[in-house]
Amino acid sequence: MHDAAPVADGSARLRLHHIRAGALDGDTTQTGGMRRFAAISGRTVGSEKLWMGQTHVAPATASADHHHGESETAIHVVSGTPVFVFADDSDGEPREVRIQAGPGDYIFVPPFVPHREENPDPDNEAVVVIARSTQEAIVVNLPGLYVHRGSPTPDQTP
Repeated sequence: MHDAAPVADGSARLRLHHIRAGALDGDTTQTGGMRRFAAISGRTVGSEKLWMGQTHVAPATASADHHHGESETAIHVVSGTPVFVFADDSDGEPREVRIQAGPGDYIFVPPFVPHREENPDPDNEAVVVIARSTQEAIVVNLPGLYVHRGSPTPDQTP
């Protein structure tokens, strides 16, 4: 998987870990319309407060609506022109907001904010690097963007 597999006795936290580009872990919680791959996680390197990996959105595809629980999420666009869609209800009237991003751009997603990623490009995959403030990738798939924040959801998976 990578140069040094973590061990349960804590020694994984005493050395650097090299995760090769081709060795990302696809065994993560998924959302329809996208694929997530872990690089840095509790399972891969023994991290305690951080998750980092990649998300790929196929051409002409949109992910399902979801949020990331208590995690703060930072996104860096590597390739493609993804659109990040969320419901803004800050003025009391929910409205859908669309943020068009491109290579080199960054997006910040606060905890519990429902959103989805779209890739309008008919030919090219969108690839982003994700960093989260929790050890594992929390993904809560939702029936829609306009779900009340803090409402229980049936499939929360850390």
